[in-house]
Amino acid sequence: MGLLARLANGDRLALARLATYVENRDPIGIEAIERLYPRTGRALTIGLTGPPGAGKSTLINSLTDIWRARGKSIGIIAIDPTSPISGGATLGDRIRVKERHLDDGVFMRSMASRGRKGGLAPATASMIHLLDAAGFDRILVETVGVGQDEIDVAELVHLTVLLQIPGGGDGVQALKAGVLELADIFVVNKADLPGADLLARELSGIAALSSSLDPLGDAAAPVVRVSATTGDGVEKLVDEIERIGARNNNDLARERIARAEISAIVVEEIRQRLQWHANEFELASLAEDAADRSVSPRQAAERLLASLSR
Repeated sequence: MGLLARLANGDRLALARLATYVENRDPIGIEAIERLYPRTGRALTIGLTGPPGAGKSTLINSLTDIWRARGKSIGIIAIDPTSPISGGATLGDRIRVKERHLDDGVFMRSMASRGRKGGLAPATASMIHLLDAAGFDRILVETVGVGQDEIDVAELVHLTVLLQIPGGGDGVQALKAGVLELADIFVVNKADLPGADLLARELSGIAALSSSLDPLGDAAAPVVRVSATTGDGVEKLVDEIERIGARNNNDLARERIARAEISAIVVEEIRQRLQWHANEFELASLAEDAADRSVSPRQAAERLLASLSR
């Protein structure tokens, strides 16, 4: 029986094998997504981002407990920094959820960022499609946690949850972070620590300001206080995710997600073609011409792009 047939029958080993092909952008994985894509679009997708040490993985465990109790199956994509030794992802997140290996309603995949900026891995969108086609009800995408500029995830999911902790820095500086403007829910983790009240007020102010500037007039993003370790407040967070997810899961969001994925594929294709043809079309020569000012960098780039279309 082929991998896709086994996947349709709920075979988790087939899912794991396909996930490896998809992550490595193997032709088998690419073909699998092409064939599975018509079966996608059912899952609610949630991005979870925030700084390192904010407790994203612990919160995912708590969210998973509640969703499983409600009868929902959970797919988890954890984006980790690329290992300088193996080139793969670190296994910290997978180790933290190892107690779920007997639960067929939960599937966890750690993916290496492979140098991509924005907190995601190159094959994140395809992995979402794979888990969606496998029948998971809720798909969580945990970003690398590189800082405040992880806005890529917001383009690929139905809603984005931003996790913050007290004492994480100057709240006024956070106003400059693009992800704060795109978050659908703000979460204050470790809410029993000093400074949690101040952080919640600052985030509420940011949410109100973003809402006032929103041409669509959406309500301000809620601020939910939780303790991921004890589980306090996580039930309320799940309710908010379900409420906003139902609102955001519409044709407009589906078109936004499709547009972002198409654009990413085009950019990646151009990057690969440029890398493949760099020597053939004398990139080095064009760089020398630009360096001695006989052509501008834009003129050199346009010549190179023109050569790719031949």
